[in-house]
This record gives sequence, structure tokens and C-alpha cells, in this order.
Amino acid sequence: MVIFNSIVLLLIDFYIYKALRTTRIRWAASPLFPKIWWGYSLLLTACIFVSIYVSIPLMFRSIILVAFFLTFISKFTFILVLLADDIRRGGVWLKRLLLPKRKQVAAVDSDAPLPENPVKGISRSQFLTKAGIMLAAAPLAPLGWGIISGAYDYRVRREKLYLPNLPKAFHGMKIGQLSDVHSGSFYNKTAVQGGVDMLLAEKPDAVFFTGDLVNYLASEMRDYQDIFTKVQAPLGVFSTLGNHDYGDYHFGPEPSAAKAKNLQDVKEVHKVMGWDLLLNENRRLKVGNEEIGIIGVENWGTGRFPKYGRLDRAMQGTDDMPVRLLLSHDPSHWRAQVLTRPDVDVMFAGHTHGMQFGVRMGNIKWSPAQYIYKEWAGLYRQGQQQLYVNTGFGFLGYPGRVGILPEITVFELIKGTNPARG
Repeated sequence: MVIFNSIVLLLIDFYIYKALRTTRIRWAASPLFPKIWWGYSLLLTACIFVSIYVSIPLMFRSIILVAFFLTFISKFTFILVLLADDIRRGGVWLKRLLLPKRKQVAAVDSDAPLPENPVKGISRSQFLTKAGIMLAAAPLAPLGWGIISGAYDYRVRREKLYLPNLPKAFHGMKIGQLSDVHSGSFYNKTAVQGGVDMLLAEKPDAVFFTGDLVNYLASEMRDYQDIFTKVQAPLGVFSTLGNHDYGDYHFGPEPSAAKAKNLQDVKEVHKVMGWDLLLNENRRLKVGNEEIGIIGVENWGTGRFPKYGRLDRAMQGTDDMPVRLLLSHDPSHWRAQVLTRPDVDVMFAGHTHGMQFGVRMGNIKWSPAQYIYKEWAGLYRQGQQQLYVNTGFGFLGYPGRVGILPEITVFELIKGTNPARG
């Protein structure tokens, strides 16, 4: 897959290079331009291979990822403009081929003045090419700012969860939620420690982690395990796995000894940190003489995502629980299966990251994620059931965030019904 993607990117480079060389842009006609263009492209491609197949410090891998992402976005934007111009020119050529103009012989007027010197202008293709350059440069500013400022700009979001059947002993209980750490993308331990400190400052009674501790490999947690070990709470930290934790994106979908070893190592990280990893199972959370159920399933997502979750198995033995709180990484699980189980009161999910791009201000929220996931950020209700989608603590792919900032969620459990809903 990496080789295929590299070939595609090099073909895009060649297409853009040829377009630039046909313009009247001075720097594109320079004899140094081919060396700079292809030197950068080949160096970046080589660095991508090194970052994937060779163990290098996370900071250098992140720098390579930033360079690749910004380069790809700029070139992708530029190529859309070039393709539009090529389609236009193809249409003109086809029109001339099918509807040729009749040749007309113009009469020569010996008394007519000589034509003026032609004015230097710019062809439509050259205009579109130059416009494409400006459009390709436009995303660099917000995306660059999202890397510098947004990647670690943690925000605490507070929600009240109204539960009519909540035992009195749990009224006012605080639950913290983290999701989508993606430790393999981090490059700033101090900033990550700051985010963890923000969670701990809220003094939650319990903490839920809803999956994707790593990008691909358990070893990605080596530099950050000591930080996340500090995430503790009086009633416990409960966690589950996300789609990235299984190693499918590194080892492939087929079983292998290396893949099984990596997954076991991921599970061991949870254990070492003192997190109670729920694998299609449940726990009874007890305060005084009263209890509620904490249920955790392995990843279950619609479409191409893994379906390891076994909700029926996880719910076994919870019939007597007055309230059941479910940890499930992918919010698509809610509509696919959870809504058919009215005995699940609240589901806690992550996965979407809010696409790490969009707007989230008060009641206003928008992201490309909403065109993929019906529930992608915040609190949702249907009937007596509720779903909360955390937009993630870390980042993946694009090493930053624009508008959709990294999230720490703090819930307060309230016995009763939501007064805003009547």
C-alpha cells in the first residue's frame, strides 16, 4: 500500500511539474526548478519510507508527517484546478473537432490602419495555473496554525447526564472521559502532561477511556506510558479498545503471530497503567450498598471497521443493574445495535475526532465528519437512551486541529429527568 501511494504521489508531482513548466512563471522556467522540485519530492518520499519501516524518534517522525501532510494538501488543491483546466481544454478541442468553423476570407482594405502592437496578456490556462498556485498556498496558513496551536490546545467540556433510575449514592458523581490518544502521533511530552493534569484537576470519581491508545504498535506508548499511568480515580479507570489498537493497519487484517503479540502488548499496557480493560465484559461499580453497571465492548463499527464487539456477552449478568453505562469506541455502534437494547442508558464513544477540522462554538457545530457519522461530537438522545461522542485527546494523520480542539469530558450524573426536555 505504501509503495502504491508513493507511486500515485509521484504521478501527481509529474502532472503538476509539467503544468508549471509550460507557464511563463520565471521561477518555473529556471534550470534549478527541476532539481529543487524533484529533489524535495524524492527526499520526502524516502523520509516517509524511513518513518514507517525504521525506528526513529517520534519528533522526527512527526516533522516528516507535517511536511507530508502540508505538501499533499497543497498539491491536491492545485491538481483540482489543473484538472478543471484540462477538462475545459478537452471540451474546446472536442467542440472544434465536431463543429469546425467555416473558413472565411477577409477583404483587405488598403486604407485600414495597421494593427497595434499586441498587448502582453495571460492565457486562460496560465491564469488558472497561477490561480491554482494561490489556492494551493491558501490552506497552509490555517493548517499550519492548527499544528502550532491546535494540536495540544486541550479543552474541558462538561455535561450533565440525567438518569431517572440512578441510585441516590451516585447522584453528583463525576466521570472523566478520554478517547483516541493515538500516542504514536505525539511529539510534545510536556503538552501531553498538561492535558492529563487538566483531567486530574477535575478530580473525577471514575474515568472512562474509549479506545485507540496507539496508532499501530504497542511500542508507541513507551514514551508516554508514565504520563497516562497518572490517570487514576477513586472508583477506577475503565477502558476499552478502538479500531487502531488491534494492529490491523500495520500487520494487515489476517491473523499472525506478530499481530497477536502486539495486541497482547497493548492489553498489557492498560494493565500496567492500572486501567481496567473491558473486553466484552462488565463491572459492578459500588458506592455504599448501591451499584451501577459499567459495560465495555471491543471495537464494533459499521462498514469496513472491525466488529469484535459482543454486546450480548458484555451485558450478561447486568439485568439487576438500575443503570448501565456502555463504553464502545465507534459511535456507529449506537444506531446499529445499542438502540435495540433499551437497558443501555448511556453509551460513551470516540473515534470520529470531529475530523480535527470544523466549528464547535456553543450550539453551533459543523465538520466534514457529519457527512460520514450521524453522531460525531457531543451529546445525543433518542428516547430514554443517550450517547456522548468525545472528539479525542490526540490526533491522527494531520498533526493538528482547526476548530475541533482536543477534548477532555467531565460528566456529572444527576438523578432525575432533564428539565430542559420537560
